[in-house]
Amino acid sequence: MLNFRRALVATALLITVLFLITRSTSPPSEALVAEFAKVQAEPDATQSDAAVGGNGDTGMRSRPGPHGQHHQHPMQDTSLTLPLYERLARQHPYDVEVKFPAYIWQTWKWTPAHGEFDFRPQEASWTEQHPGFVHEVVTDAVASQFVRMLYGPATPEVVEAYDALPLPVLKADFFRYLILLARGGIYADIDTSAIRSALDWIPSSVPRDQVGLVIGIEADPDRPDWKDWYSRRIQFCQWTIQAKPGHPVLRDVVTRITEHTLRLKRAGSLAAIDDRAVIEFTGPALWTDAIFDYFNDPRFFDMSRSVSPIDWRNFTGMETPRRVGDVIVLPITSFSPGVEQMGAKDYDDPMAYVKHDFKGTWKPESERHIGEKDE
Repeated sequence: MLNFRRALVATALLITVLFLITRSTSPPSEALVAEFAKVQAEPDATQSDAAVGGNGDTGMRSRPGPHGQHHQHPMQDTSLTLPLYERLARQHPYDVEVKFPAYIWQTWKWTPAHGEFDFRPQEASWTEQHPGFVHEVVTDAVASQFVRMLYGPATPEVVEAYDALPLPVLKADFFRYLILLARGGIYADIDTSAIRSALDWIPSSVPRDQVGLVIGIEADPDRPDWKDWYSRRIQFCQWTIQAKPGHPVLRDVVTRITEHTLRLKRAGSLAAIDDRAVIEFTGPALWTDAIFDYFNDPRFFDMSRSVSPIDWRNFTGMETPRRVGDVIVLPITSFSPGVEQMGAKDYDDPMAYVKHDFKGTWKPESERHIGEKDE
């Protein structure tokens, strides 16, 4: 029997879906309508058998407790007196032992049914490589409704921050973290093609129930002037991410973006944000910093087993997957093949998993691999 809270949520969902269907020129698909309904309860049928694993373990091990390796989720405490990070942990708990959900999330101005949608081959590659997955291209209007449904009552400041972001690219960046934190699965930029299925991304040497996040290296510029081209010495890719719901890195990123956005809003400074600020605000610099902070966080890792902090030196030049606690880091070839530099191999290499075209990206030329001047 639905309790009062679930009844309210169900009513809101029904109204939202009816509004979108009657008012939108690109109505949500049946799968997306079903996904809205699943906000009322945790789904079981949409989880994949995607394996995660790897070699090259750094030697650090995550503590069992903070990773949430349990099957019973704690009751949600929606008290707004708790810090945002803690409310997010209760609202979207993390259980490393569950399977990776079989979702593929992408965002764009239009759906594939729209006449001006220019990424049909890239979008179709994900469906072709992942039969049975729920694959959605989420428009801006639907993304906004998703944020309200998934974060509204318990964390209203997340919705406020999302609405306040002044640039579409900031909202698109924020949404990828929000949807993965709440629902999990794979996020891929719309101009990114799947070369190989996510079921093949990681060797089976690491048990599936010990990994909750799969990331790749975007840039490994081993050159003296790397700061002229990239924001970090090792830069992790954010155009493709695989995660289980509630992962602490995503929780931290959502907290950082929310709190920073609201500080700027209260100071009246949001209007001054332009494209140059995106990298640090919501982009790969923020993403990379959060990942390294997680690797060195004693709440999640036994730091006594590490002889030094985990930093770029642990990942530069790597050619095979590396495991750090519950995170698998893929080499640059996996998510950045064909860039013809930084050790990345071509698209036909066995480790090449996705192809990013930079056609739908916001990144300036100095942040791209393609076009970087020669040594």
